[in-house]
Amino acid sequence: MSEPTPRRLGRLAFAAFMVLAGTNHFVNPDFYLRIMPPWLPWHGPLVLWSGVAEIVAGVGVLVPGIRREAGWFAIAVLLAVFPANVWMVVDPSIWPEVSTWARWARLPFQAIFVWWAWAVTRPYPPP
Repeated sequence: MSEPTPRRLGRLAFAAFMVLAGTNHFVNPDFYLRIMPPWLPWHGPLVLWSGVAEIVAGVGVLVPGIRREAGWFAIAVLLAVFPANVWMVVDPSIWPEVSTWARWARLPFQAIFVWWAWAVTRPYPPP
């Protein structure tokens, strides 16, 4: 059975999203350094390595032989960077130009991204 086109397009869009997000860690590292919770060590290396991880996850979901594992890796990466998203809410001085409600509204998107990773990398057809 052939995989539906919307699923393939969703996977391609997710891969592009992850690769672009990861690349942005190298293009705009100051933003990511600002949102790092102070209790995490090695801010600079963590920003760079999380960018690498996002790029690897994005490329990995396009490779049929490792797609499922890459999907779980992408989910792990999305969960690992979530504390920085929470920290942007906790410390409004990080992103003062954005209202409090908008910073809170941004948090649920991480769950949507986790679902997206799962949805486009689960086996097809379903077992």
